[in-house]
Amino acid sequence: MSKLSFGYEALDRTGTLNVGEVPPVPDSERVGLKKKDIAADHPTWCPGCGDFSVLAIYFKLIEQRKIWHENITTVAGIGCSSRFPYFVQGHGVHFIHGRALPYASGVSLSRPDLHVFAFGGDGDAFSIGGNHFTHTARKNIRMTYLVMDNWVYGLTKKQTSPTSPLGFKSKTDAWGSFDRPINPMKQAIAAGATFVARTTHTNPKHLLEMMDAAMDHKGFSFIQCLSECVEFYEGAFDASNPRKGGSFETVPEDHDVTDEIAAYKLADEGFPGKFGIYYKNDRPSKNEQEEALGEKMRAKVQGLEDWQILQKNFDRMK
Repeated sequence: MSKLSFGYEALDRTGTLNVGEVPPVPDSERVGLKKKDIAADHPTWCPGCGDFSVLAIYFKLIEQRKIWHENITTVAGIGCSSRFPYFVQGHGVHFIHGRALPYASGVSLSRPDLHVFAFGGDGDAFSIGGNHFTHTARKNIRMTYLVMDNWVYGLTKKQTSPTSPLGFKSKTDAWGSFDRPINPMKQAIAAGATFVARTTHTNPKHLLEMMDAAMDHKGFSFIQCLSECVEFYEGAFDASNPRKGGSFETVPEDHDVTDEIAAYKLADEGFPGKFGIYYKNDRPSKNEQEEALGEKMRAKVQGLEDWQILQKNFDRMK
């Protein structure tokens, strides 16, 4: 007898419901989850951290898309932002530093019915996890990777990160950083990500739009979300916040999201730049390609018993 992961027990193999068991409820009749159903441990971020906004919008996305508990899939690495899985009531993994994407890739490829969300920060994503970011993007594995970029290592108390601007003074660069910061948007496009977008925690409506669009995409979706660290880099993104005298400009309506060169030009603008979808390409995902290969291989052994398939493999080795 099988058991559904959300607590209901299914019919046994004879189709008979055992006494005392509750029948499964069809998805069409299930009540959508609310925030109180999804929220787990109380978030431990510093008061005012931009990551609170991202978590709230993730909850809202789950509510709106009617993602059930057994389908919530949250993966993260190490860092302030990577505490995400602790705060979400659903399947999730707080994985090792920089290695969230390999783990998320395995989940995505083995469970194509799920949409995996991976969360990270600029250090986890672009420093120790930089190689995995590149290869997950080029393979176009179906998932959404949202990076909360705060331009600083916050969990370890203010060190220079891969996105810290020139002149930033930290514990590792007391004299001011002179290492050129990376451009996450240009890097994602160059690596082969097929959905590349940019948003900020100070505009929750826009953040939800980007996450919603990323979830509909069939390949690797990358979202750079500016998320202020009020403790170690307060005011870093004021120029992008109209409430603090800045400006929030969206990607022009006539921008062709399939034009890679145009996307690079947008990504090359000075801060605060534009917000929205920079690039979108519908090339086949690794998930689709592996499924097609699997079907092709299964067709070759259709009708054979397991031992016969094994024997054919042994015969090839002779």
